[in-house]
Amino acid sequence: MRRLELAVALVVALACGAVSAARGETADLVISGGIVVTVDAKFSVFSPGAIAVKAGRILAVGPAAEVSARYSARNRYDATGKLVIPGLVNTHTHAAMTLLRGLADDLPLDRWLTEHIFPAEAKNVSPGFVYDGTLLAALEMIEGGTTTFADMYYFESDAARAVDKAGLRAVLGETFIDFPVPDHKDLAETLAFMKSFAKRWKGNSRIIPAVAPHAPYTCSKETLTAARDFAQSERLPILIHVAETRKELSDAHEKWRKTPVSYLASIGFFDKPPSGERLPIVLAHGVWMDPSDRALIGQYGLSLSHNPESNMKLSSGIADVAAWEKEGLLWGLGTDGPAGSNNDLSMFEAMDFAGKLAKVKTEDPTVLPARELLAAATREGARALGLGAKTGSLEAGKQADIVAVYTQTAHEEPFEDVYSTLVYSTKTADVTDVWVDGKRLLANRRCVTLDEKSVLDAAVKWRKKVHASLAVAAKRTKK
Repeated sequence: MRRLELAVALVVALACGAVSAARGETADLVISGGIVVTVDAKFSVFSPGAIAVKAGRILAVGPAAEVSARYSARNRYDATGKLVIPGLVNTHTHAAMTLLRGLADDLPLDRWLTEHIFPAEAKNVSPGFVYDGTLLAALEMIEGGTTTFADMYYFESDAARAVDKAGLRAVLGETFIDFPVPDHKDLAETLAFMKSFAKRWKGNSRIIPAVAPHAPYTCSKETLTAARDFAQSERLPILIHVAETRKELSDAHEKWRKTPVSYLASIGFFDKPPSGERLPIVLAHGVWMDPSDRALIGQYGLSLSHNPESNMKLSSGIADVAAWEKEGLLWGLGTDGPAGSNNDLSMFEAMDFAGKLAKVKTEDPTVLPARELLAAATREGARALGLGAKTGSLEAGKQADIVAVYTQTAHEEPFEDVYSTLVYSTKTADVTDVWVDGKRLLANRRCVTLDEKSVLDAAVKWRKKVHASLAVAAKRTKK
């Protein structure tokens, strides 16, 4: 009897080995059963499809039967009834400003900033504020399917700590500006802070330090060129606001006799470093650009971040994104905000509004079709940030930044086209699961890397502190 048991065990072991060999390589994770929307150059869609992941990278993407037969897996995820898409890429945020959400609304940009935001920041922004605010933003982004974002703010090393804890991917820009701000008082301090920030985080697999001069109208030529030089010396990206409002354009003409874009070109801000390497320079907004400005964008190989909701809410104007697309400019989508220029970080809303605004501006319903908008929110956004080789599409060799979207809802069913559904019907609440580098950040709509209650409790405490600080300031003003 004992010999019979051993013989059976041997046969089973050999059979298992044969199955494993037939399947080939072992993956850490196989996601299968749903419709896989790769957003690769061919816009390949597999229904049902599957993705094999190992060591944080995508091993294979294709028809479910082929991938499942080729790879055994330690873990499997059944995506039946879901769309599986690349993680969304938000190319422009001020993440910690989630703590100022709703503080001042329905105002033009200059009044919103000078009368409300700058005073609130002066009295409250600190390393703790930025850490807690970025955690709140990270929680919102994870729950909404955003896996990569670009940020411009203060104390970005503390923003990086929050991003690291959350498990997201980010390009984090430390602000350069020509007046005292919470983390530095002048250019010398800014450069010292930037040096420490870059040293601490440069080389991190998910966090990229960046240089972020606020805008041409808030930074002198000296500050702008110092920011450029530092970025070039450290091989870092540059993030900057450019041509956001009509006032900015008219002020630039009055001061420099140039547009904001042509002014930056004239001072060498867009020049390549001596090495000749082109580092990412991302211009946020670009609402007020003429054809000559767009030609400069193309000539210098710059990236643009389109923020439709912010441009709408602040009445900044409608960027001619259809022209950007037609002329082959590199652009992605951003939310801006979320303290009043846009009160949330939903990339699904950004796609929806970007498409509809372009159609209204051109009076042409065919411009920026849904699949191009999804590309702008994924593959092209990643390229705009210099991360195109790493993320933005579901392809073998790229990092496993993956989102599962539930579609069996009253606002999505029935659907004929995956792109139309994702852009015009899907909401952030439809996101069920999120992976970055193959690590699961959201499981069945629950964030597994952050304690939601703790994050929200901290946000409420900060809001009380902000209100108290502004009330004290108001009393002093009345006296």
